[in-house]
Amino acid sequence: MSYIAQSTIQEVNHTLDALAVVGEYVRLEQRGGRYVGLCPFHNEKTPSFTVNPDLKLYHCFGCGKGGTVLNFVMEQEKLSFPEAVELLAKRLGVPIVYEHGQGQQDPGALSRMQELEQKTELYRRVAGSFHYLLMQGSEGTRAKHYVLSRGLSVETLDRFCLGYAPVDRRWLFLFLSQKGYSEAFLASSGLFSSKYPRSSFFSGRLMFPISDRQGRAIAFGGRLVSGEGPKYLNSPESNLYKKGQTLFALDHALSTIRNTQAVYIAEGYMDVIALHQAGIANAVAPLGTAFTDEQAQVLRRWAERVYLFFDADAAGRQAALKAILTCRRNGLVAEVVVPGHNLGPEGVYKDPADILKEAGPEVLQKSARNSIIDVEYLIIRSRSLFDLSDPEGKAKACDFMFPYLETLDSEVSRMASIEHIADVFGVDRMAVFQDYMNHIDSTQRHVSRRGGEENLRAAEHIRMNDELYLLIVVSIHGQWYPHLRTHLSIKEIEDPFAKELFIALEECFIYDESGMDALLSRISREDLRNFVIKQAASSEFSSKPEQLVSDGIKRIKRRRIEKRLSEIVMKLRIAASGTAEVHAKELLAEKMHIDAELRRMNEGR
Repeated sequence: MSYIAQSTIQEVNHTLDALAVVGEYVRLEQRGGRYVGLCPFHNEKTPSFTVNPDLKLYHCFGCGKGGTVLNFVMEQEKLSFPEAVELLAKRLGVPIVYEHGQGQQDPGALSRMQELEQKTELYRRVAGSFHYLLMQGSEGTRAKHYVLSRGLSVETLDRFCLGYAPVDRRWLFLFLSQKGYSEAFLASSGLFSSKYPRSSFFSGRLMFPISDRQGRAIAFGGRLVSGEGPKYLNSPESNLYKKGQTLFALDHALSTIRNTQAVYIAEGYMDVIALHQAGIANAVAPLGTAFTDEQAQVLRRWAERVYLFFDADAAGRQAALKAILTCRRNGLVAEVVVPGHNLGPEGVYKDPADILKEAGPEVLQKSARNSIIDVEYLIIRSRSLFDLSDPEGKAKACDFMFPYLETLDSEVSRMASIEHIADVFGVDRMAVFQDYMNHIDSTQRHVSRRGGEENLRAAEHIRMNDELYLLIVVSIHGQWYPHLRTHLSIKEIEDPFAKELFIALEECFIYDESGMDALLSRISREDLRNFVIKQAASSEFSSKPEQLVSDGIKRIKRRRIEKRLSEIVMKLRIAASGTAEVHAKELLAEKMHIDAELRRMNEGR
């Protein structure tokens, strides 16, 4: 058995720069003769973590963790000692010498490192191949035209290595097999179906390589270019890729984040790429989930301030509310970008990608600078949600602000915010303070009853509705999902929890995975996983699943049709006052079609 030679370990220790290595994970500041930062091993607001560059040691006075830089890398990367040595040796260009006999190498360490390296190299090659198909292949013309029409330049496509996955799901396996990759290795790569290991997970999609902060490709995101299916799909999680801990474009943004100590967070791939093209190089995005505590803790290593640049729709506003609490809870100051109503003839554009396309990079830069501090944004939101001319509305508006006050780590900041909120809402400061204290007491009792803080921090309360009921039925009786996807599109689903279940079921379908374990592993929200488990344990969904699925599909389709009918009736009333006759005729024709469709539904046809 081979072991890393002691001479290699000594050379790595001698060569490495402790500040540079630790600085990849923690933003360090020099204070006197010490270098300090926020500890990455526990949540703190005041730095208690210190690095000694001469002795190449670290120590945290808060949690007590400490050791050599090699120990630090082991903790951060979840590696064994020899794996950490190999990782640093490769970064430093130190030749790795192996010898036989007793040593520190564990039996599986070398093979695990080699497997990880082979997978990142595979993803690098696949990303390059997809990029070639987008830029040079005839099949990728439509996808290329789409991204160019969104205002992205060829240079940007090259920089982010955007690509195209062919419609033929067999192409990738044949291509990689010809390059010498074994079928067993490809089956474990996460690029193919588990049931049909020669069938590619991604097909007919615009491809976004997802990299770690060192720039190594570790996963893909795919956007549907045409046809039916979820708009976006991400690679399944693996030992390389944890979507709740990974941020898209962090490798491109990290140097600017370090320099500015600030970061922009957008909602999607196209938004982030648009920001980078406009010169806002410290932009990143979560990956198919809400902004998580783990992602906030990653950014806290280098940033102090977060600018939330989310979509200007209801979902974007809700995401901003959640992200503000996540930022403050993890020691980050949050501001919300509010572009203003002077960017276009119809008001605010939907998102950064739209601003780049419709108004250009200069306007996108200008809009990115138009931000307000989180507390002011929340006050504006509360004004829009509650009637402040009514005492009950004022009470609800104050209650809306209390979760934010809980996240503040300074009593001075909290009291100043309470006074500001009271003055803006026109209520007594002491009354707001007393209501807040009552809220804290009630919250603590609630946490005690529910057995933990996790339930308290659930961003949304999951309520059963027709859409969620149907998706729960299909989650429990997975054999009915092919029937569901044939008769119902994800575009017809509005509830966000039902949408997430739909996407998880679609990913299981594409990967040919079955069983509740596989489905639960693809649900990112813990509260939703627990909700599905709770419903599965009840007897409500056990009988007549075929009838439940059929009735559920009909109810959702009927609701959408009736909603459209209401819109048409309203528009016809407006048209009756003397607006365009042609438009009214078109609306009447659509109304007749909908009326006929509803009659067919009522007759069971």
